[in-house]
Amino acid sequence: MEPASAIRLRSGSSMPVMGLGTWQLEDDTAGIVAHALATGYRMIDTSGDYGTQPGIGEGIRRSGVDRDDFFLVTKVEETDDAYEATRRNLDQLGLGRADLMLIHRPPVNGAGVDLWEGLIRARDEGLATDIGVSNYRTGQIDALVSATGEVPAVNQIEWSPFGHSDAMLRYAKQRGLVIQAYSPLTRTKRLDDPTLEEIARRHGKTPAQVILRWDLQRGAVPLPKANRPEHLEENIDVFDFELPADEMTKLNRLNEHWSSLGALPYD
Repeated sequence: MEPASAIRLRSGSSMPVMGLGTWQLEDDTAGIVAHALATGYRMIDTSGDYGTQPGIGEGIRRSGVDRDDFFLVTKVEETDDAYEATRRNLDQLGLGRADLMLIHRPPVNGAGVDLWEGLIRARDEGLATDIGVSNYRTGQIDALVSATGEVPAVNQIEWSPFGHSDAMLRYAKQRGLVIQAYSPLTRTKRLDDPTLEEIARRHGKTPAQVILRWDLQRGAVPLPKANRPEHLEENIDVFDFELPADEMTKLNRLNEHWSSLGALPYD
């Protein structure tokens, strides 16, 4: 793998194996996004409620990267009209389409079939290439599929060595959907774990780089946030080493179903 490597979605589209998360990236959003694209990132993840979309659009324009050469992910909220929110998000970004549009989280009651139907309409009208979900349980995904026949391309969930689900990963493979990992670096809360530090020293890497490499080797697509150029560069420098099977096993065993938010939404 390398930064330009891609993973195939069920539609046949290609998605980069790593992206930049932008939650709370409100300080010089445009500058960070432009630097990320210059550094080699080719996927940007945002949402209608992050407050970052105007800055992301400006950063994209500053970068000079052609529209077909980057992948843009954004989201509609559970209280939105999904079709109208898709159009609003694109207006904020200054883009004609998203590569991937997600339901940010399921509504309190039910799986959000009406939201899913709105995204299907947006995709069919060319406003999004692919559609998916975020923070969904397997049963909620099954409900969307049962109602519409449409399987999400992606489920974006919190995912790290300290909090993940082998059952969810098996389900994703069975359904042919991809797991995107938000907050893969635990919002820095678990980077001082002794096992993680030991493996990092062995490879001459940082704990953050080890986690991102673990994601890649497990088939998840990490979306680390960085608001400093040096962290952008650190996070993408994970394609020149490989974790052997015994180290992957040690990292897998760190799983405590831990979440930086208090509970994994899919566990």
